[in-house]
Amino acid sequence: MKNKNNKEKISLNIDIQSYVLILAFLIIIILFSSLTNGEFLSSRNISNLFTQMSVIAILAIGMTLVLILGQIDLSVGSVLGLTGGIAAILQVWYGWDTWAVFIVAIGVGALIGLWQGWWTAYLGVPAFIVTLAGMLVFRGVLIGLTRGQTIAPLNESFKAIGTSYIPYIPGYIFAVICIILLYYVTTKQRKRRKELGLTVQKGYIDYGKVTVYSILILLIVYMLNRYFGIPIPSMIVVFIGAIVAFIASNTSFGRYLYAIGGNSEAAALSGINIKRNMLIVFVIMGALSGLAGIMLTGRLNAATTSAGMSYEMDAIAACVIGGTSLAGGRGYVVRSILGALIMASIDNGMSMMNLEAFWQYIVKGLILLFAVWLDIYSKKRNLA
Repeated sequence: MKNKNNKEKISLNIDIQSYVLILAFLIIIILFSSLTNGEFLSSRNISNLFTQMSVIAILAIGMTLVLILGQIDLSVGSVLGLTGGIAAILQVWYGWDTWAVFIVAIGVGALIGLWQGWWTAYLGVPAFIVTLAGMLVFRGVLIGLTRGQTIAPLNESFKAIGTSYIPYIPGYIFAVICIILLYYVTTKQRKRRKELGLTVQKGYIDYGKVTVYSILILLIVYMLNRYFGIPIPSMIVVFIGAIVAFIASNTSFGRYLYAIGGNSEAAALSGINIKRNMLIVFVIMGALSGLAGIMLTGRLNAATTSAGMSYEMDAIAACVIGGTSLAGGRGYVVRSILGALIMASIDNGMSMMNLEAFWQYIVKGLILLFAVWLDIYSKKRNLA
């Protein structure tokens, strides 16, 4: 009976966190829309917003896995800058083909992740120290490789990954496919829970949520199509996010990560290879940092020595806002993406209001503090 009450309490707490996240996003939308005379919700600004949040969202997806393990990666901003710089150097200075440049940049990111994962998993150096050192080292390498210069311009094919759009009709087809998948996944999950003898919510609740999500998807696609269409960076976020969310929720590897983050000693006694799984997560994080570096460099049409600075804080904040625990054992990829959207919305809205840059740092810092407090408070309630 006690276990049942605990499960209900945890479930209720998770729902409350979800509603708080959605409510916070709605408040941000209403606030900035009123302060910008509706310009915040214009098709052009929504398109820009989704493009701007894409880089942080990619980092947040990888950071979610790292935090689920109970680890942290403070080097992602510097890795992003370095991989983007290497990609620009290879194309601008040496004339490499765009696809070859992409492969090298992501590969370098994965190798950096392998290096840092090896130090953390096999040599036992805390991830905080390893990645803090990496943040300094990789930024220094970037400055050395670029000689402190801005590397530009890039080929059109390179810029396309950060600035191009999917046309209208394919955009609506994509929206319909997403909606069909939502209903399919919901039906499959309900069936699976019934087979396992678990509690299943009323059909109108589950399918009601899916219907609301479907309407939002169609509305977003409609608004984006009123401009130039769905930004390619947003499509990359959806694609990568769907893959990582599936891995985290439906594979043994994903279950191992939650087990390690929840109780590493119990996970080890269960036969889970903690070191190998930790190494894999850092490799994934490095590869996604490389992808984010390509996207940012393509969008800016240049590689700079300051690219990615403080992005690690934005990525961590997006995850924490999305309900991922800094103590490990709990994380949600989709919510982390929504957290990245909230962070980008704050930046975008405050920029539209012509507020000075220091206000953005203050507001985001306070939001991060509140999100961490909410995480600690929810844990205390669960233990009560």
